[in-house]
Amino acid sequence: MKDFKNKVAAITGAASGMGRTLAVELARRGCNLAISDVNDAELVKTAELASQHGVRVTVRKLDVSKRDEVYAWADEVVRDHGKVNLIFNNAGVALTAPVEHMKISDFEWIMGINFWGVVYGTQAFLPHLKASGEGHVINTSSLFGLMAVPTQSAYNASKFGVRGFTEALRMELDMEGACVSATCVHPGGIATNIANAGKVDPVMEKLTGQSVDAHKRRANKLINVTTAESAALQILQAVENNERRVLVGNDAKKLDKVIRLFGSAYQVLVMKQLRKMNKPRQPARSAA
Repeated sequence: MKDFKNKVAAITGAASGMGRTLAVELARRGCNLAISDVNDAELVKTAELASQHGVRVTVRKLDVSKRDEVYAWADEVVRDHGKVNLIFNNAGVALTAPVEHMKISDFEWIMGINFWGVVYGTQAFLPHLKASGEGHVINTSSLFGLMAVPTQSAYNASKFGVRGFTEALRMELDMEGACVSATCVHPGGIATNIANAGKVDPVMEKLTGQSVDAHKRRANKLINVTTAESAALQILQAVENNERRVLVGNDAKKLDKVIRLFGSAYQVLVMKQLRKMNKPRQPARSAA
């Protein structure tokens, strides 16, 4: 897919962050849009921004963890637009919790959105993409779909799952000689609202001595590396180039090289860095 003009793209998680910037950039390139999110108020704002570029935009409040809702939306998109060429399974949430203390309900919550939302979106839209004659599936994994980090086991599980699912899908489409392709997206630290909207288990306060708000502020500092606008441009370029995987941001590219070089020993490096970050600062000595 060398250009997006007169195509139709469906985007989940389009109320903010990468979903919003993808929508606006696609609209700027002449692509019609079907956008969805659980936050319908912010979704309308995305639609207003995209509509300024003269394309057709439809909106749907959607919980991607609900299979029936996703399938109904896919059929609705085709009825409204006549076709659909791209599905960006972009919706995602975060969870910080140690394995021992993590609530199963929280684990199910994040898997429902981050993993099953991708599965439902892919399966619901794939027949329609094939019917369009030219289609692409874009699934958002993460840098944490390439490497693991303590207290991120559930997020890691969901994003590693998206990676495996999408890579297998891409090979199946290649074997079939289909008119549809697939790309797995691995963003590094992107300046979005995911940390603020995510869940932090209260046990983290007891284990680290930091409040839930402090954890979120720290996460925001760590992820504020690449703008959402830059991420959208990198993702769309990867689709144009039919890339199997796109590493978004210099941090993702550098850490991917570290993982390839050190193999599972990267975990030792992660632990060294975490100990360094968590080491209490010594008070400055006053001059004699």
